[in-house]
Amino acid sequence: MLEKINLEQKISQITNYWEPMIIAELNGQYVKIAKFFGEFIWHHHQFEDEMFYVLEGEFEMQFTDGSVLLRKNDMIVVPAGTEHRPVAHKPTTVLLFEPITTVKTGD
Repeated sequence: MLEKINLEQKISQITNYWEPMIIAELNGQYVKIAKFFGEFIWHHHQFEDEMFYVLEGEFEMQFTDGSVLLRKNDMIVVPAGTEHRPVAHKPTTVLLFEPITTVKTGD
C-alpha cells in the first residue's frame, strides 16, 4: 500500500542545515527537503540539473555573473555545469529535485 508523505512532519525531523533529507524517489530522481542558513560552497554538477522550490523563507542563488533572490513559492532550475552557491540570510526550507547521481558538493 502506498503511503502519503507529510512535508511538515518530514521538515520537523531535519536537525542540521545543508543536510538534505530524501523523502521520495521517482524516475531516477530524488525528491529532497532541506533547511538552508548561511552560505553553501561554490560548486557545479557537470551532468545534472537541480530544481529548488522555496517552501518557507528565502535564499539567494548566486552565480558567477549575478544572483537570483528566491522567496516562498519561487523555484529555479540550475542547469548542469552552472557554477552556483545558495546563500540564506535567515532559515529557509527548500524542496529539491535532482538525479540520484547528483553529488551534494558537485564534481
